[in-house]
Amino acid sequence: MKYEIIGTPLPAVVCTLDANETMITESGSMSWMSDHIKMETTSGGGLGKMFGRMLSGENLFLNRYTAQGKEGMIAFASSFPGSIIPIDIHPSRSVIVQKSGFLAATSSVDISIHFQKKFGTGLFGGEGFIMQKLSGSGTAFIEVDGHAAEYQLAAGEKLVVGTGHVAMMEETVSMEITSVPGVKNMLFGGEGVFVTTLSGPGKVVLQTHPIAGFAKTIQRYLPTPSSK
Repeated sequence: MKYEIIGTPLPAVVCTLDANETMITESGSMSWMSDHIKMETTSGGGLGKMFGRMLSGENLFLNRYTAQGKEGMIAFASSFPGSIIPIDIHPSRSVIVQKSGFLAATSSVDISIHFQKKFGTGLFGGEGFIMQKLSGSGTAFIEVDGHAAEYQLAAGEKLVVGTGHVAMMEETVSMEITSVPGVKNMLFGGEGVFVTTLSGPGKVVLQTHPIAGFAKTIQRYLPTPSSK
């Protein structure tokens, strides 16, 4: 599979599949494709996998797209202004992705649910108690809200991140929440009560403008519904 990422600020990834090669995606993610590519809707691993995808904010079903007998082209577009990031997945490198972050992947990539080990991290950290895990081998594409900033953390190196800005991290990276020091900082600092601390080793991808923050920003400018 070859690919090209096009467009800003609403990008798409255009994939060229070899004959009989297959890609998987969430239902509704395909934008355009060659007419000989066959689509098949599947549970993607049975009832358990379907339930897991529902909890992680994705659709119940996966779509499989196969180039029938010859090379074919298929494109997947982002759903929000931002970036599309290619991720190389192999048995020794699984990654954890934010809810609704998965866009598409080669069929050898496995998508499963990931629970934060510390309940408080998911409850207060803003990244979610339930995330997605991409494992197996192949290439996956994830959606990032806004611009993507990538960091490679050394063992023991820490990075403090604001709520909602974690888009992806390698499974070797640990995540925990820490409170903002000082009551005045909590009340008037504008960063909330908690921040997320990531500890290496491993790669992390951060996003500059989480969709939740975007929604909160424009909400201030929406007219208040009048009561009757």
